[in-house]
Amino acid sequence: MQRQGQSGSAAFRFRVAGVILLLAHLLLVAWLTLRPLDVVWVTAANLEPLAGIKADLALGAPQAIRRIGEGLLLLAPLGVLLPMAGGKLAVSPLASLARTMAAGAFISLGIELLQTGIPGQVVDVDSLLLNTVGVGLAHLLVVPAGRAKLRRAGGRRRGPVRARAPRDAAVLPKGDPAQEAPQGTPPTITRVGIAP
Repeated sequence: MQRQGQSGSAAFRFRVAGVILLLAHLLLVAWLTLRPLDVVWVTAANLEPLAGIKADLALGAPQAIRRIGEGLLLLAPLGVLLPMAGGKLAVSPLASLARTMAAGAFISLGIELLQTGIPGQVVDVDSLLLNTVGVGLAHLLVVPAGRAKLRRAGGRRRGPVRARAPRDAAVLPKGDPAQEAPQGTPPTITRVGIAP
């Protein structure tokens, strides 16, 4: 009982830490992407998928790596922080990845929509794509291995599971003389209900 309480409180602390880090990261992202910028001119909004990435690649390797890397890294911590805030260990890896990427895409879409009314900020559909891919990559690199490690650690703390001995002699296999009922006692009937 004590061990379950300790593991429950550890899971709660883990989840609270995830929520706090998630909020801190979202505040930083909001400050970086939603503050007005004083610029002389602004490029037009990019609504054509992959056009911005092609333009970045045309600038040369160092510029392309920097710009594409910024797009991938901006929301990448959400790939780890969203599952951490959820705090579930027994989740399908594919379902977890899909949920996390969908949440990252919605957050990125929200940022892009809010940028339409902020001076100096430019809407770019490629930012949405890069942000979502960054969330997915971070999730794939960290979350499955982290969950497996936490499950192993939780299993070691609980110790081996002991099988219980059956209560009724009627459940035991027949033919074992040590477990047969004495002569003259009625057999025990065990009824099993059917679930709805």
